[in-house]
Amino acid sequence: MSKTSRKRLFIGLIMGASTLVCVFLISLWVVPFLGLDSIHPLAKWVWGAMVLGLIFVVSWVSMGLVINIWTGRSFLFTRRLRGVSIKLFLPMMTILGRLLGISKEKIRSSFINVNNEMVLAEAGTYKPGELLLLMPHCLQNSKCDRRLTYDINNCKRCGKCPLAGLLSLHDKYGVHLAIATGGTIARRIVVQKRPKMILAVACERDLASGIQDTYPLPVYGVLNERPNGPCLDTNVALPLVELALHRFLDPAYLTGKEIEERGETLSMAKAAEIETAD
Repeated sequence: MSKTSRKRLFIGLIMGASTLVCVFLISLWVVPFLGLDSIHPLAKWVWGAMVLGLIFVVSWVSMGLVINIWTGRSFLFTRRLRGVSIKLFLPMMTILGRLLGISKEKIRSSFINVNNEMVLAEAGTYKPGELLLLMPHCLQNSKCDRRLTYDINNCKRCGKCPLAGLLSLHDKYGVHLAIATGGTIARRIVVQKRPKMILAVACERDLASGIQDTYPLPVYGVLNERPNGPCLDTNVALPLVELALHRFLDPAYLTGKEIEERGETLSMAKAAEIETAD
């Protein structure tokens, strides 16, 4: 699925989900409409005004998201509502997608792609100590007996898994690097490191839930590669991780060549592109 297709899928689902919410709100007004007269002659109109107000808010937020997604610019007063709306709409989009025969993976991939574009448009640059590379434990070779969850430096850097390359990026740029075995460990790492920005590698499910859990902390997601299936000896494209670091690191901590590479190759569209199978 191309980036444009993922964007259109996300927009279509979020508009469908917001329509369902509005229909539900209208029903809250219509169903008790006749019975409200017994409370006060104006009760049904007051209730109707409240429902219309909620419909306006839902429509405003959903349209703001669509404009943000399509143009890369925030709509009036919608930036602070983005996280709430995504938390509200993503579960509904998943249900709606299931009814339409769209897989959860495609919906989550669309969500991750759109999130990345928003992060690229809104996030600034950070010092190395403010950035966290958060990796899944499945990147570690399944035959390795080294425990890396609590100390990444226990890695021997044998080169049998991508962690050696990630440690090289950690050494080169001075950013935090950690491995999480699940959502609870990931949240503990975030609390301990207290980053201002997370660059996370994981599958669609874990990235989508992680982006929701850590809001308003910006999370830029890179999908892992799964040649052996999920959760077993996965891989990650290190050049994509390094390009993302070039985008989010303060230029004061980059060399002249890295700054040049950032300007030439790290356009927002290319950085937000996540390759997934149709």
